[in-house]
Amino acid sequence: VEKLIKELPTAPSDSSDVEDRSVDKGYSGNDTTSPNVEAGTDVRETQSILLERIASEMNRLKFYISHAQNLPFIENMEKRVQGATKLLDGSLERCFVVGLEHRDAKVIYNCLRAYAAIDNTSSAEELFRTTVVSPLIQKIVPQNYAKAVSGVSSDDLEDDYEQIMQCVEKDCKFILEISSSANSGLHIFDFLANSILKEVHSAIMKGKPGACSPGKPKDFLRNYKASLKFLDFLEGYCPSKSAITKFRSEPAYTDFMRLWHVSVYFSLRFQEIAGGLDGALTATISPVGVNENQMKQKTLLLKQSIKLLESLQSCWSDDVLVFSHSDKFLRLSLQLISRYTTWLSSGLAARNASDGSTSSPADSEWALSVPVEDFIYVMHDVNAVIGELSESGDFVGRVNQLLASCPIEVLTLVKQSILQAVEPLKELLPSIMDVMIGVIVKRSNEDLKHLKGITATYRMTNKLPVRHSPYVSGILHPLKVFLEGDRVHYLSEDDKTKLRRGSTDKITATYYDMVSEVVNVARKTESSLQRLRQGQQKRIGGSTDASDNIISDTDKICMQLFLDIQEYARNLRTLGIDAREIESYRSLWQCVAPKDKQDSIQF
Repeated sequence: VEKLIKELPTAPSDSSDVEDRSVDKGYSGNDTTSPNVEAGTDVRETQSILLERIASEMNRLKFYISHAQNLPFIENMEKRVQGATKLLDGSLERCFVVGLEHRDAKVIYNCLRAYAAIDNTSSAEELFRTTVVSPLIQKIVPQNYAKAVSGVSSDDLEDDYEQIMQCVEKDCKFILEISSSANSGLHIFDFLANSILKEVHSAIMKGKPGACSPGKPKDFLRNYKASLKFLDFLEGYCPSKSAITKFRSEPAYTDFMRLWHVSVYFSLRFQEIAGGLDGALTATISPVGVNENQMKQKTLLLKQSIKLLESLQSCWSDDVLVFSHSDKFLRLSLQLISRYTTWLSSGLAARNASDGSTSSPADSEWALSVPVEDFIYVMHDVNAVIGELSESGDFVGRVNQLLASCPIEVLTLVKQSILQAVEPLKELLPSIMDVMIGVIVKRSNEDLKHLKGITATYRMTNKLPVRHSPYVSGILHPLKVFLEGDRVHYLSEDDKTKLRRGSTDKITATYYDMVSEVVNVARKTESSLQRLRQGQQKRIGGSTDASDNIISDTDKICMQLFLDIQEYARNLRTLGIDAREIESYRSLWQCVAPKDKQDSIQF
């Protein structure tokens, strides 16, 4: 080894120095080559071949030393070995740098084989970084942080990466091709990670540290996506899948990815999106826009529902979503749907149980402070949201499109999770309908209370009923007003039918209960009076035949109620409801109709 190292200076290296001063460091494509250049090339190649042989001998020497540890003559040779190693490293470094400056493929190849022989790949990678990569990157990314913060350069990395990729293609490709050539044994070098990516990492940290700050989510995401695109570009130089795996396992790759605090970015987006929906849900519900034509063009009417869909779409928009955190954005989407459902559920529960006996949660205040007509907007929006989030809706299709690269099993689970999240929302539709029906029935009950006055009208009098009572026309008036309102067109025809049928069923049931009570009380009263009269007749020995021919108060009350329910049935018909299809109406008919008419309902 010492003998070969001493032969290195005897090579005509002076011509190399002359050639260095006459040729630019960049690659020269001139066809004509001067004698000095040819001589310099021969010298570099001769030195590189000799250095490769020295490295091979040094490798063999170290192998022998490793098998003869602790022997006295080995310890005496230690300083000589260290000196030879130092001379070899210095000579190899100079030859490799010169080869890089002149893009001399043969010299570079021999030097890399020498570095591989002495197991010192890191020195070659570092020399390539400082000699070739660093000067190029420094021209693109400013290394002065003071200039960066003063506004001379922005934190945007997209343009920088474009220039860097051009430089890699032009000025770094040659060594990547040499190190990846077949059967060269140079695959142990990773210039992509330990030279190029390492220098880019350093340049960003020194010149544009703000580019990696998640405090500016939009800028962060743009730079992060540009960085992933740059990594994809570098991986394009990997000749095999195993080379890609090796590239990704390098510490330089790991350190570069640690620049991007995606979890912090997601936390900020979570607060922004979830907080925006929470803010909307605490406000009083009101339709967005006053112009009716504008409202008809909107799928959704309430700002709470609009904010929900905007939040869901934001989770999966190109300027928010990070693909590697798709699972977290899916979970956020499901949480948004659940939050909206909880808000609706709390309000409906409070509205249905609003008796003032218990304090209502903050989520329910909106339902207690709005007129029942506003629940038309709620019903419309919930149906629209369900449609948007259904299997055939745009949202599920958008998510599946973004996750198209995932296995079909994953796509199926994602779709099922969204559809399951919507199920509790579907279950609220009957409750919304119950709120509207409940208010309508309550208003109708105010008119039904007047039927109790019939008892007083026909008690102890010979007056006979000839027409229906005035209260009958008011029973269904609240329902008619509701159905003729300017907002009812936001209900689907199916919902209108459910509203009509549900309201009339409950009103009729209440009507039957009140009529049954009035008739039963009248019959009990009449039965008591009848027993008193019979007792008096027996005491005085009179006949009861005369009283049997008199129309009783109960009969007169039933006659009046019979006229009333016939008119009520006609009013139901104007709403498109056949009274005979209502079970409680049939019971009502049986309660007050004359015996000869009880078998068939006619009006």
